[in-house]
Amino acid sequence: MSRYPEAVDVAIVGSGPTGAAYARILSEEAPGATIALFEVGPTVSDPPGAHVKNIEDPAARADAQERSEGPGAGADTVSSPGAVKAGQRRARPGTYLLEEGFQEPGEDGMPVVAFSSNVGGMGAHWTGACPRPGDSERIAFLPDLDALLDEADRLLGVTTDAFDGAPFTALVRERLAAAVDDGRPAARRVQRMPLAVHRRDDGRLVWSGSDVVFGDATRANERFTLYDDSLVTRVLLEDGRAAGVEVRDRRTGEVHTIRARFVVVAADALRTPQVLWASGIRPAALGRMLNDQTQIVYATRIRDAAAVAAAASEATTAGGFGADEIGADEIGADEVIDGPISERSGVSWVPFTDAVPFHGQVMQLDASPIPLADDDPVVPGSIVGLGLFCAKDLQWDDRVEFRDDERDWYGMPAMRIHYRLTDRDRAAIERAQDEIVALAKAVGDPIGDRPFTMPLGASLHYQGSVRMGETDDGRSVCGPDSEVWEAPGVFVAGNGVIPTATACNPTLTSVALAVKGARRIARELAASGDEVLSFAANQH
Repeated sequence: MSRYPEAVDVAIVGSGPTGAAYARILSEEAPGATIALFEVGPTVSDPPGAHVKNIEDPAARADAQERSEGPGAGADTVSSPGAVKAGQRRARPGTYLLEEGFQEPGEDGMPVVAFSSNVGGMGAHWTGACPRPGDSERIAFLPDLDALLDEADRLLGVTTDAFDGAPFTALVRERLAAAVDDGRPAARRVQRMPLAVHRRDDGRLVWSGSDVVFGDATRANERFTLYDDSLVTRVLLEDGRAAGVEVRDRRTGEVHTIRARFVVVAADALRTPQVLWASGIRPAALGRMLNDQTQIVYATRIRDAAAVAAAASEATTAGGFGADEIGADEIGADEVIDGPISERSGVSWVPFTDAVPFHGQVMQLDASPIPLADDDPVVPGSIVGLGLFCAKDLQWDDRVEFRDDERDWYGMPAMRIHYRLTDRDRAAIERAQDEIVALAKAVGDPIGDRPFTMPLGASLHYQGSVRMGETDDGRSVCGPDSEVWEAPGVFVAGNGVIPTATACNPTLTSVALAVKGARRIARELAASGDEVLSFAANQH
């Protein structure tokens, strides 16, 4: 017998943070509805959808990452810019690269465009950064955006104090603020990075994945079921509206049809338009306005870090300022850290503004990203990695397109990326390179001769491919509630829905938009009463 139901009220495609948000809101606001969530990849963590950083055993964590890499499993991966600088095309652990079609002749393309295939999606591997959009990043036609962002904070478990005990965090923010805060409104000044992470009573960090978004409400919902290793090959339509999904069980190869009143496609910014295309849902804007965030990275070393640490230690002993300001009581001035970044590294945020159109993510490290002299010890937290993300100059012809006569590894229509940097993009990148050097000098002594521009696709923040619009003017795929204009009952979710050019990490915004869409479905279910809420039962 099939492990799938014959029918449900809502079918969700994809188990990343936005798919999980639909399941959570529907579990809370439409508790009578039956919900099935389908994920193409396996379950790699416990509870399902948990961040792999929470797996304490390194071997088990590496295994979870490799099992998330779909057709790329077993390939070499890289966790730092080092191998990229050497000209090697590799994915980060937990992700895999598009094998073909990532760069068309004469175009810039996205050489390291990547995916994850696992329960939790990219939410099992992300950095957890949840900054709020500002200025032109905001979606002007959504008057309730701030309230939706508040709800997204709740679902993702966003905090700002998890790293308050990290060494030098206040000092780093103070030096950054001196360089950039003048003339900025309070909300856009240098501050702690909002992160989807919390610290347990025993001091251990717990990173949010889809498991946190699902929450107890979804896990306790007897009408919700998650199906892994399940490829949704197309959305079924009847009279132009959602009628269900076709699913291939990747364990058996069998294809099944599941009836559904509503279908939510939350695959990712490239596979969501792929599913729509395969379903015959092909509006003019599908896959268009695709955008990535070019990322500039650099590193610096806090000036006089050892002396500052020693002074902080003395002041703490004497009853002066505390560890939450410098964190130096945890370390000795001559302590050296070798190996991976420690949990006590701090994360600061330089917000995007229209005047300075970059989003800055500043991470304190406990080891240098490049080799230092053997007699040059590293004080934990004194090496600071800086990253600036640039908003794309949106272009209609930047797109992902699909071929009916070519198939990918999963048997879906093969994708090809068309992507070019404009003159405005190149000018912004040049300005970002100057800006990051200035920030590095403000914090300390820069490490290395010049900043490095990551290859396109490295941000993993792909957006715009199923973009939201205020009206159905042919330039968007879905409306303000994320319902596809030409396919009522079909909703889209994920970073691809964001219609603006953003530089900040997009997950918080995407989850906020998913909340709005889920509430729309919940209202329709409630308005339809028992007739719809018993839809699944009536199909048996």
